[in-house]
Amino acid sequence: DCSCISHTSVENISVEDHYDTVSHHYLTNEPAACSLSKTPPNDDMTVYSTDISHYQLLSELGRGFYDLSVVCLARHKPTGNLVAVKRTNLDNCTGEQLGVLQNEVLQTQLFHHPNILTSQIVFTSSSKLWVVSPLMAYGSADCLVKTYFSDGMSESLIAFILYGVLKGLDYLHRMGYIHRSVKASHILLSGDGRVYLSGLHSLYSMVRDGKRSKVVYDVPEHSSTVLPWLSPELLQQDLHGYDVKSDIYSLGITACELASGRVPFQDMHPTLMLLQKLKGSHCCLLDIHPFPLEGLGLKVSRSGVDSGIGESVAASSIMRTMTGERPQSPAPKNFSVLFHNLVELCLQHDPEKRPSARSLLTHAFLKQVKRHTKDSFLTLLHPAVPLNNPRVLAKAAQTAAGQDSTTSPDGTAGAWEF
Repeated sequence: DCSCISHTSVENISVEDHYDTVSHHYLTNEPAACSLSKTPPNDDMTVYSTDISHYQLLSELGRGFYDLSVVCLARHKPTGNLVAVKRTNLDNCTGEQLGVLQNEVLQTQLFHHPNILTSQIVFTSSSKLWVVSPLMAYGSADCLVKTYFSDGMSESLIAFILYGVLKGLDYLHRMGYIHRSVKASHILLSGDGRVYLSGLHSLYSMVRDGKRSKVVYDVPEHSSTVLPWLSPELLQQDLHGYDVKSDIYSLGITACELASGRVPFQDMHPTLMLLQKLKGSHCCLLDIHPFPLEGLGLKVSRSGVDSGIGESVAASSIMRTMTGERPQSPAPKNFSVLFHNLVELCLQHDPEKRPSARSLLTHAFLKQVKRHTKDSFLTLLHPAVPLNNPRVLAKAAQTAAGQDSTTSPDGTAGAWEF
């Protein structure tokens, strides 16, 4: 029972790197290059102390871990750096929850990758667990969608985000882990244009007793909160089990979430959701309700950013569900063919037919990422305002003074989920 868990360098376990070969004419031979993803993570792990008086809590960013953890924007007084501090009252945790916390802390110390969010320092003070992490100035992708991109993000921004997530997933899969909680709220964006994958509390290691299992059968704790993103094979829980390809399905649902501003299956009863997924319904790409277009009240977006349910694409998905065929859509599509193909590859019912994370990094849709620099990426995020913006910090200072203690600096209450 230590009072401080400092960062230690841990040698990665060598595991067999095995992926199924996916042959598709949209998959190119070389991965897209992206200088931002090659930027090494922040290795300065010595400047942050375990003295809570060194941290000025400015405002609440969100809650997590069964609503027992509070994430705050904070300033480290000795250095002036802005950080994110997650505090968890250990007295309110059950024995099982304490085990989950311990496992999450240990895993965040194990991983070392520029697209995986890790902690700077972890310590306890007065029965509270403090986890200090780098500040993600643009928050989560889910928060960005709800606050600034209610009609969905641009394809270029989605490509950039998915590329960073795939880099993180490829690393985890090679290490022998299944993430099992890939969704927009677990994708964080830093102020310098870097994409981080969080939500490591649902990780499951396929390595047991020095051997890597081909499939697993474990059900994530409190999986009801991530049902829309979970793959059919994970939900089915049969003798076939599931593997890392389950994360690829979740990535496809996340891509729809970023593109439309809404989550497929979100408003569906869990039983109906399960039936739709198990029978391989293709209409989960946009809208899972198999009704005529007139009943859905759909409109074709002319703004260049899809409204979330493209009329022609929804018609195609619905027709494929009813007839099992893929007719040509008579109306112009709002999303590119490449983007549609990427999503279709991820959402294939048979996990053996889904590409691996490494294979998807070579998809033609992600080739556009190499055209962007840090500045152009920040341009894609307009009109989003980062937390380190002076105006936002001024409002955070008012929050720290007790004038507005219930909302985050950008005015959204509890927008972040960790």
